[in-house]
Amino acid sequence: MKVAIGSDHAGYRQKGEVAALIKDLGHEVTDFGTHSEESVDYPDFALRVAQAVSQGEADLGVLVCGTGLGMAIAANKVKGIRAVTCGDTFSARASREHNDANVLCIGARVTGGGLALDIVKTWLESEFQGGRHVRRVNKISEIESANLESCC
Repeated sequence: MKVAIGSDHAGYRQKGEVAALIKDLGHEVTDFGTHSEESVDYPDFALRVAQAVSQGEADLGVLVCGTGLGMAIAANKVKGIRAVTCGDTFSARASREHNDANVLCIGARVTGGGLALDIVKTWLESEFQGGRHVRRVNKISEIESANLESCC
């Protein structure tokens, strides 16, 4: 599996640990930066990873910032992306099994290193269950494609 990864300055160190884990699990990693702890703008890196997933250059994406929240907001602006912020393994598993999440966001300032690695491992090892969840994920795609200016 190909996994795109990115972070801002707050997530830089944890991104390195996550990338090593992903490689250890036998997956290919493409690192879209940042490559230091120098202050940067997280939307730039969220966009790069989200576009890689959306365009099929990567199967999944992982983003790390201070809280994971800004990265998720920015990544979700890209068509076809279902980015989630997870701080526990139950949510990580459910996001893949029920929501077919394709980008995982983690907060390095709120999620310790060991837990972050457990979350990533759980998320990567989980698969979309399909079934009744397909209808719901399709509705998300319909919302994304709708012209909402004319509906309300």
